[in-house]
Amino acid sequence: MKYDFTSVIDRRGKDALAVDGLGKNPGAPKSPREGFDPIPMWVADMNFPTAPSVQQAIAKRISHPAFGYFNPRDEYYDSIIRWQESRNGVKNLDRECIGYENGVLGGVVSALHAFASPGDSVLLHNPTYIGFTGSILGNGFKIVHSPLKLDEKGIWRMDYEDMDAKLKENRIHAAVFCSPHNPCGRVWERWEIEKAMEVYARNDCVVISDEIWSDLTLDGYYHIPTQAVSPDARNRTIALYAPSKTFNLAGLIGSYHIIYNPTLRDRVRSISSRTHYNSMNICSMYGLIGAYSREGEEWVDELRQVLTENVNFACSYIQEHFPGVQVSRPQGTYMLFLDCGTWCRDNGKSLDKLLEAGWDVGVAWQDGRPFHGEFSIRMNLALPLSRVEEAFRRLAEYVF
Repeated sequence: MKYDFTSVIDRRGKDALAVDGLGKNPGAPKSPREGFDPIPMWVADMNFPTAPSVQQAIAKRISHPAFGYFNPRDEYYDSIIRWQESRNGVKNLDRECIGYENGVLGGVVSALHAFASPGDSVLLHNPTYIGFTGSILGNGFKIVHSPLKLDEKGIWRMDYEDMDAKLKENRIHAAVFCSPHNPCGRVWERWEIEKAMEVYARNDCVVISDEIWSDLTLDGYYHIPTQAVSPDARNRTIALYAPSKTFNLAGLIGSYHIIYNPTLRDRVRSISSRTHYNSMNICSMYGLIGAYSREGEEWVDELRQVLTENVNFACSYIQEHFPGVQVSRPQGTYMLFLDCGTWCRDNGKSLDKLLEAGWDVGVAWQDGRPFHGEFSIRMNLALPLSRVEEAFRRLAEYVF
């Protein structure tokens, strides 16, 4: 490969929650016992160096010593337009439809305040990304869950009848849709999104579509933008994107929305502009320009191969070595969502004891219960394969 996805980088003391937050931050795994180094598999960022083009773009800009007020450069919008056409097949995207967001969750909250009031209910699928739960409830909205269901092949599916019933019963007119889905890793097919959007349309529902994982589909799977499935979907959807997951740029802060409907767009921008905190950082602007470059495309294509190999290894290893642990093989993202219920019951162990057994030997995996998985553990596989293999070796020898 052209780019480095094998070196183990030392992130200690380099502003990395994944390693420096162990045993300190609320909800963080405990630090390992003596004799084991930590393998960070909880925070959803990557343990790979970012694309060289990102560092080069930022370094070139910071070589100039002035960092005053600024307007987004034409290259910022041009990069997004080119990236969306090249990666997602989006045609005729105008810059007026693109708006900056201080993180996808900030965009979700702004959109909800534009089309709902505190106390109103919002429809989400569950399992549910913990960030949705905190930001939506924290802003005074109620969450109504429509559970995803595993089919006979172990693939997560939406329950369209349940979605329709929940929307009607609770008089819901705003929904958060996650595509690809976090934490389940489903890359929705076009027909699935079409059916979901038909349900939302019948219930006059504005759809806030989190597509932050759209670049990280695994081999054989491709992202379909929610807005692309029909004219109505294009008109009722607020889509949110970012280079942060794709290029390991979460610490830079910087996301963007695509909103075609001018009424939706004006209302979201009105809400998000009122605090004056929804402002672009100059380094995140250049980070995106560097990421959404030709070299960035090459880097992402190699990353997807690496993540596919990691997922294939992990899922096969679980099937062969961990009886009683189920996992639906993800089609996108770099996260696994394990169901350890059968193993816990067969072995008379609580999920807390299982989690701690992994933490003790340095496997810093994440409690899946805040994501609405009763016996679930969430695992980040965005590490060099050697570290993934070591983590599973420790789990086999000391935990399962």
